[in-house]
Amino acid sequence: MRNKQFIFFLLFSAMGLSVHAQELKAKVTVLATRVNSTVDKKIFTTLQSQLNNLMNNRKWTPDAFGQQEKIECSFILNIESIVEPNLYKASLTIQAARPVYNASYQAALVNFIDPDVSFRYIEFQPVEFNENRVQGTDAGAANLTAVFAYYAYMLIGLDYDSFSPKSGDPFFRKAQHIVNNAPEGRNISGWKVFDGLRNRYWLNENLINSRYNPIHDVIYTYYRSGLDKLVENETEARVNLLQSLEKLQSFNKENPNTMILQFFMQGKVQELIGIFKKGSPMEKDKAVALLSGLDVVNANRYKQELQ
Repeated sequence: MRNKQFIFFLLFSAMGLSVHAQELKAKVTVLATRVNSTVDKKIFTTLQSQLNNLMNNRKWTPDAFGQQEKIECSFILNIESIVEPNLYKASLTIQAARPVYNASYQAALVNFIDPDVSFRYIEFQPVEFNENRVQGTDAGAANLTAVFAYYAYMLIGLDYDSFSPKSGDPFFRKAQHIVNNAPEGRNISGWKVFDGLRNRYWLNENLINSRYNPIHDVIYTYYRSGLDKLVENETEARVNLLQSLEKLQSFNKENPNTMILQFFMQGKVQELIGIFKKGSPMEKDKAVALLSGLDVVNANRYKQELQ
């Protein structure tokens, strides 16, 4: 039995879980408010339905998932412009949450915006992902499903990492396969090392590069040893959370300006403030010192609310 499933079995065995469901509980929304009003918006409703089917009905792993194990996530595909007929430029907002043990609270796992998703779509064309033919016969159409499949595997990998150290690696490797075989075209970017410093290539690279292995321990300590202990022993949980932040600080000193640091910290501001507000003056001071260096954009918020 896989580690994540075993932990969930312990957490939810009293609920009588079914173990045949798909991995994701996803909500995909397609927004087209910026698209010229002469375009029939029905096409985007159809696309939305097809993408929801792809994310929720496809089996992404060989493992058995119960209803309570499903990863709650949302994808907002915001159509920015029509490059040419049937060719769209969009951004994609990805959010995912993870249940906290013994609580109704869902902790932020991912909160990220991918600004560069170009794709070709004709209404009712198949929206399917073939792991053996990532590039497909039409690069523009294949890019859309490649992007969604990539993030499906990345979310699953991060979720697994949060329950058992480095157990997400097989899914990060699946995402790497997509990166290595991604569609290529004039309007397609985000998959290559030279496409920028904050893209799909670098996010995946940061999670499979053995030099960055400490980040997996950070993820595990933060969620499993920290958040999951909040109800049982709040004092111990805060100690463990501070430990995870110290590990992250050391990681950042040795590997400055990695994408994974920014990615990890996004969406956690209010969560961290709420946790450390209940801490001792010493814990608050330590949290402020760590968080101000790790999350510079929100440094003033930490100082104002924790001091």
